Amino acid sequence: MKRIALTTLLAWKNQPTRKPLLLDGARQTGKSYLLETLFGEHFEQVIKLDFLEHPSLNDIFEGSLKPADILMNIELRLGITLDLDRQLIIFDEIGESQPALDALKFFAEQYPQIYLCASGSNIGLLKSFPVGKVELMQLYPMTFEEFLLATNDLGLYRAFEQMNMSKIAHGRLFDQLLDYYFVGGMPEAVSSWFANAANTAELGINERIVQIKQIHQSLIAGYERDFGKYSDKLSAQHIQAIFTNVPVQLAKTTDDSVKRFQFKGIIDKKNRYQALSGPIHWLEKCRLVSKCHPIDCRPSSPLAPLAKDNIFKLFLFDIGLLGHMLSISYQEHRAQGYQYKSYIAENFVHNELVAMGYRPTYSWEMARAEIEFLYKNDSGDIIPVEVKSGKRTQAKSLRSYIDKYQPKTTLKLVGTTGSTADLAHQVWPLYYTAKINRL
Repeated sequence: MKRIALTTLLAWKNQPTRKPLLLDGARQTGKSYLLETLFGEHFEQVIKLDFLEHPSLNDIFEGSLKPADILMNIELRLGITLDLDRQLIIFDEIGESQPALDALKFFAEQYPQIYLCASGSNIGLLKSFPVGKVELMQLYPMTFEEFLLATNDLGLYRAFEQMNMSKIAHGRLFDQLLDYYFVGGMPEAVSSWFANAANTAELGINERIVQIKQIHQSLIAGYERDFGKYSDKLSAQHIQAIFTNVPVQLAKTTDDSVKRFQFKGIIDKKNRYQALSGPIHWLEKCRLVSKCHPIDCRPSSPLAPLAKDNIFKLFLFDIGLLGHMLSISYQEHRAQGYQYKSYIAENFVHNELVAMGYRPTYSWEMARAEIEFLYKNDSGDIIPVEVKSGKRTQAKSLRSYIDKYQPKTTLKLVGTTGSTADLAHQVWPLYYTAKINRL
């Protein structure tokens, strides 16, 4: 499978000197595969040290964090000779080794020529961090574009790249979007889904559906184990309560925008943000949830000062796991005749924006009018983005926003074919969310 993040890694490799690269992201989003397999193909050899699988590797840092001593210890421990000009060294699951994390600072200062990458899924929980001494990179679940790449349908991907608005292109791209709603972007699920894609018999599709459900269940169970592993017993219970409540609150939305996250009723006697900020922050640090802050005034750049810390929406990091936690079947996703669920589309758009680097996202609220997202382009213009998941494309809130603020550009994301005829007020199919930087 292809990952767009490989382009960033290759640019890092081609620099004359470089800081160690630290790849952060939720567990099972494909960090190790990206570094070792996809990026590793561009080196003569990959030297991988996995601190979760082999805790004894911490001995490499015993007594000294000098890079020369560490490199010599790696050679002695693994019985190899390092060639720093041709080899990629990976510190995998670096969150399990504080000395390895601390050592990155000294590699940045003393060995700027080395190809050293590190990855981890609980980096945000660590007590110390080499600020300014690493190239920090985030990896999220596979985006819809990467899902399309996994189809190996070059014609369809070309249509996506060109933002083809024809009915034929829309039919096929929306078909893949509905599959993506069910499968999501976790690499194991995507790989399984396309492994036997050529088998279109009814039994074949049923088997594929069952496999995806099993993968999703296993992933959820793994995250729940992490709650206990990386926090105390009471905190783990609170983290679990918040994590399972995010989909529940999203599902309360019908044909309106996702509502602000409600603190009451999740944990007994904890009804305010201050009491729940700990577990919410934990989930954010582990990249399992992310926030969207509503703005209740005239939006202007920068947006962050207009937001309130205790007022936000919470979205789940993967659309496939969201559906699994709510027991939404593949058939329901495909039918598009079930109860209008705008939160599926809204969570999808949010995740696409987050994967592009917009984290947190922002929305707009005033009286009964709501705009799902606010996008700031490179010129500093604030573009209102209305999300409509089905065929209901009336946008009364967008009209209200236009009347109030006269924006230069607006965007409506819909479940039907779009149009770019009106350059000021464009309508795109939902699956083109990642093209928003073209505005």
